[in-house]
Amino acid sequence: MTMSSIASERPWFQFYESYVRKQLEIPELTLIGMFKQTKLRFPNNPALIFAGKSISYSEMDILIERMSKALVQKGVKRGDRISIFMPNSANWVISFFAIQRVGAVVVQTNPLYVESELKALLQDSEAVGIISIPQLLPRISAIQKEVGLKVIALDFLSHYSGLAGLNLADSRLYMDIEEQLKNADLDKLGSLPWETKPEDIAVLQYTGGTTGVAKGVILTHRNLVANAIQAGEWIGASEGERVLTVLPLFHIYALTACMNLSILCGGVMIILPKFDIDAVLQHINDYAPTFFPGAPTMYVAVINHPKINEYKVSSIRCCLSGSAPLPKEVALRFGELTGGRLVEAYGLSEAAPATHLNPIFNSRVGSIGVPAPNTDAKIMDLEKGTEELPPGEIGELVVKGDQVMAGYWQKPEETAAVLRDGWLYTGDIAYRDEDGFFYIVDRKKDMIISGGYNVYPRDVEEVLFTHPAVREAVCAGIPNPYWGEMVKAYLVIKEGASLTEQEIMNYCQGKLAAYKIPKKFELRESLPKTAVGKVLRRFLVEEEREKMLEQTNAQVAAAKETALSM
Repeated sequence: MTMSSIASERPWFQFYESYVRKQLEIPELTLIGMFKQTKLRFPNNPALIFAGKSISYSEMDILIERMSKALVQKGVKRGDRISIFMPNSANWVISFFAIQRVGAVVVQTNPLYVESELKALLQDSEAVGIISIPQLLPRISAIQKEVGLKVIALDFLSHYSGLAGLNLADSRLYMDIEEQLKNADLDKLGSLPWETKPEDIAVLQYTGGTTGVAKGVILTHRNLVANAIQAGEWIGASEGERVLTVLPLFHIYALTACMNLSILCGGVMIILPKFDIDAVLQHINDYAPTFFPGAPTMYVAVINHPKINEYKVSSIRCCLSGSAPLPKEVALRFGELTGGRLVEAYGLSEAAPATHLNPIFNSRVGSIGVPAPNTDAKIMDLEKGTEELPPGEIGELVVKGDQVMAGYWQKPEETAAVLRDGWLYTGDIAYRDEDGFFYIVDRKKDMIISGGYNVYPRDVEEVLFTHPAVREAVCAGIPNPYWGEMVKAYLVIKEGASLTEQEIMNYCQGKLAAYKIPKKFELRESLPKTAVGKVLRRFLVEEEREKMLEQTNAQVAAAKETALSM
C-alpha cells in the first residue's frame, strides 16, 4: 500500500500528506551562513545563556570572528580537522562556529574519553588541533606528540592553578580561549575569506556504524542545515524558542535538536555543562525553556524528583525523546506535570540524526513516529536488502533524505555497505503499520545505549580481554528501568585463576570512560555460542529478560498471597 493510498483512506494521513510530507525548500546555506542570517534578523536576541550570563547574537558574532582569526593565526586552515573536547558551555558553541568560519571541520569527541580512546579518534581524523579545558590537559599532553597536535586551545587557561609549573607563554602550541575572545585587536585584522560551500564537510561524528568499529560519519553543511530545518518545521520552532541544552553537544542529537535548531530560528540556548537534576529543574524554573530535547533517563529523573512541585515547569511546550525507548508512563506523567508534550523520535549519526518523529499531538506509544519532512523510509528484507516489505512485516529500516551522510571518513567499503543508491541501511530491524507509523524491533548491531550514551561492546571486551585472569568476555545491554540499557559483562576465567567483581571493575578504571564500565559482572563456566564459535549475545539478553520476568511473577504471587491472608 502506497503512502498516497493510505492518505485517501485515513483522515489523519490527509494531514500527514498536506503538512508532514510537503517538500521543504532547503536553502544553499552553510552552518556559519545560517548563523549570520539569524544574526542579521535578530541581532539583539539572546543566543546563549550559560552560568548566569546572556550573550546576544551580535555579541556572539564578534566572539566567533575573534576566535576564528585567532585559529588562523595559529595556522588552522580550510579543511583542517579540529577536535572539541570539553563539556557544554557558551565557548563550546562559539568554538564550533569559529571552526566553521575558518572552513575547518569539527571532530566530535566525548570529554569522558580516556587517553587511548581520544588518541584513536584524533589519529583517525588526522586532527591538527584540539579545543578543551585545562582540567583535561593531562590526557591531551599524554598523547600530543604521538598524535601530532599543532594547536591546543584551552578555556580560561591563565586562571588554572594546576598549570603553574608549565610555561605556556613561550609555547606556540597553546592558546587561551578567553583571552582571545577579549582581544579587540583581532577585530582590526579585517574579514576572513568566505570559501565554505554547503557540500563541504562540517563535522566528523564518530559512531560504531553497523559493525561496532568507530567510524567518522561525514556530515556536510547541507546535511546539518537540512536536519535543523526538518526538526524545526516539525515542532513549529519560532523566534521565541528557548531550548534547554543539557544533552552533550558532542552528540549529534544535541548538535541538531539543541544548537542548530535554536540558531536557525533565532532562539536561545539555555546551556548546562552536564545533567544534574537539581540544576536542570532550577534552570527550568528560572529561564522558562519551551523546548527540552532529552533522553528517557532525564525525564524519569524530573518526574521522580521529591520536590518537583516546588519548581515552575509549565513553560515547556514540547520535548523530543531519543537515544532509548520512551516508556508510556514517563510520557504521560511528564505531560501531567508540565502541560507539555513528550514524544519519541528516532535517528542515527549517519542521518544528522533525525529521520522519524512522532507528531506532537498525534503520537503513538512504542512507535518512533513517521518519516520527517523531505525523508523517505521503507522496510527491506533482511537477507539481501533488495525487496521492499509490506506493512506489518519485519525487516531492515532504510531511509533517504537531505540529512543522510556523505559517507564514512576514509572508509569506502564501509560506506558502500550502508549507502545504496542514496538509501541509508540503518542496521535497525523494524516494521511499519498500516497508518505509516514505524516501530523498532531490534538492532542488527550490538550497540548498547545506556543513559543516552552509545557503548560499543567491542570497546569494553577488548579491555576485559587484557586482564591476565580473563579467558573469554562478552558484553550485552541488559534492560534497566533507569538507564534504558545497562552494560553487563559475562566472563570466563582461566583455569587456576581467581577474580572478583570489584577487582575487574577496578581494572577497568582509567582504561574506559566511566559510562562504558560494566555495572554488573557475571562469572560463568562457558558462554553460549554458535557452531562456528560466535558468542550468542542475544541469548544472554533473553536470559536476563526471563530472569526479570520470573522475579516479577514471584513478586506478584507474593503480593497476592499477602492480600489473601489479610
